[in-house]
Amino acid sequence: MAVITITKDNFDEVVLMSKKPVLVDFWAVWCGPCKMVSPIIDEIAEEEDSIVVGKINVDEQPDLAMEFGVMSIPTLLVFEGGQVVNKAVGARGKDDILDLLGL
Repeated sequence: MAVITITKDNFDEVVLMSKKPVLVDFWAVWCGPCKMVSPIIDEIAEEEDSIVVGKINVDEQPDLAMEFGVMSIPTLLVFEGGQVVNKAVGARGKDDILDLLGL
């Protein structure tokens, strides 16, 4: 499944109402570590049908970043049943991200 661009307009539908766990990547165009993590996130989205993967551009969606206390990027949040169940701040490798997801 492809990565979904998440905005305040589709957040509830994509993240909170998802029947599957959701990995959300908070990122920005100017962020070097985000550029390192982005292809890993894309790869996980293509390989794992058991989850939903979305990205939130913090410059375009500052309200969502503020709502979830995102102070540094990249920040990865894992949602299950509409609740944050795991979080990682900073660049991570694929194995670490899969561990966050319990995969």
